Amino acid sequence: MAKTTQLRTYTVREGLLDEWAQRWKADILPLRLEWGFAIGGAWVDREHNRFVWLITYEGPETFAERNAMYLDSPARKSMDLAPDVYLVSTEERTVEEWY
Repeated sequence: MAKTTQLRTYTVREGLLDEWAQRWKADILPLRLEWGFAIGGAWVDREHNRFVWLITYEGPETFAERNAMYLDSPARKSMDLAPDVYLVSTEERTVEEWY
């Protein structure tokens, strides 16, 4: 399969940006890596209350298939981490490496 990279921008509920970033780093990041995703970086935009990150997958499944497997995994389900508690909106854009 081709390498797929997404630029994800999450608008976080007022007052929860630091808590979200910590949960992402402690819970989501390690599990994403276990599932074969690569993370190109993660940034906090405090002025706009946003969390921005790059996620890439290159493997036998499509990005969508692997993402669905990750979301359905027992480890992800047991996290007790509902994005709606933290996130007002999400934007996912598939991007291509240019340089």
